[in-house]
Amino acid sequence: MLAAQTAVRRLADSLPRSLVEDVFKCSFKKQTGVSLKYMMDFGAYPTERNLLMSAQFLHKELPVRLAHRVTELEQLPYGLSAKAPVLKVRDWYLDSFQDLRSFREIATPSDEMAFTKLLAAIKERHNHVVPTMAMGIQELKHDLGRRTGSMHDLPDIHQFLDRFFMSRIGIRMLIGQHIELHKKTLPDGYIGLIHTRCSPVEVAEMAIEDARATCMRTYGGAPDVKVYGDRNFTFAYVPSHLHHMLFELVKNSLRAVQERFDDADVEPPPIRVVVADGLEDVTIKISDEGGGIPRSGMPKIWTYMYTTAQSVAAPDNMPAVLAGYGYGLPVSRLYAKYFGGDLQIISMEGYGTDAYLHLNRLGNVQEPLP
Repeated sequence: MLAAQTAVRRLADSLPRSLVEDVFKCSFKKQTGVSLKYMMDFGAYPTERNLLMSAQFLHKELPVRLAHRVTELEQLPYGLSAKAPVLKVRDWYLDSFQDLRSFREIATPSDEMAFTKLLAAIKERHNHVVPTMAMGIQELKHDLGRRTGSMHDLPDIHQFLDRFFMSRIGIRMLIGQHIELHKKTLPDGYIGLIHTRCSPVEVAEMAIEDARATCMRTYGGAPDVKVYGDRNFTFAYVPSHLHHMLFELVKNSLRAVQERFDDADVEPPPIRVVVADGLEDVTIKISDEGGGIPRSGMPKIWTYMYTTAQSVAAPDNMPAVLAGYGYGLPVSRLYAKYFGGDLQIISMEGYGTDAYLHLNRLGNVQEPLP
């Protein structure tokens, strides 16, 4: 209770009391999760009535989700709430909350069109949330390291970041889906952002091409990657999510293999990507011979403060995946979990690493809302 009162005073320092009270009132409301199947069934017929209903749902739901994050951003330990980048993120969320709460009731198609324009502006406003939050965490890491001489695991910070980024994935998915449904011509098989006939082999091939190009730019070379699976096998999924996860996993494997065999006289062994079609899950295994990870280092790969890549300095022109911030694996696991999947890493120190990406193919799992 004391923490909440302190948070109200901090927010009230620069905001009208009515807004602060509205934020906290919304933060106590329950969030409403939806499933991939529900998004597909609802979006399959983007009629005027369905788009109106979608806008009305988002008009009520999004302020609740934003308010949950605003209040949590106010109450972070170790002084993280006071970091300038974190305050900037909080203000973005507050601005979006205000915009949504001040928007009129959505009753007509013209209301819905105006609301959709607002959603597009909110989505753009939040484009740099991840790198900005990463800068705040970097500042905290620097401060704690300077005071203690070592970096603690800080499980409460990692749990907060898991909740925060999972919520962000959900908010952007709901907004992006609604906006996409307005397009007069979508690519064949698409319902908004969802591809009803997504080929994991084809997405893997595109992610591999992008990851190898990144590796080439960094090292001047890139190991081969071989894909095993049926190109004709498809299932309903969000290709951008799948590309994000596969790019990160393949990129990590390429870097490990390239660095291990950089000075060797032999060709580096290829990375293997295997796509398996199960009754419940589609599983994609990425195997490399990059030397593996010591067992003592395995817990660190899921933290947001650990990376073996060179740090990235500026957020202005961020790469697709935040190499150097240590966010690749934990955020990829959140993407997998968002629709009921998971990501597991198994390593053999001295040999290599296997990543298992499990994707729920039934589409019936609701968002794991924090």
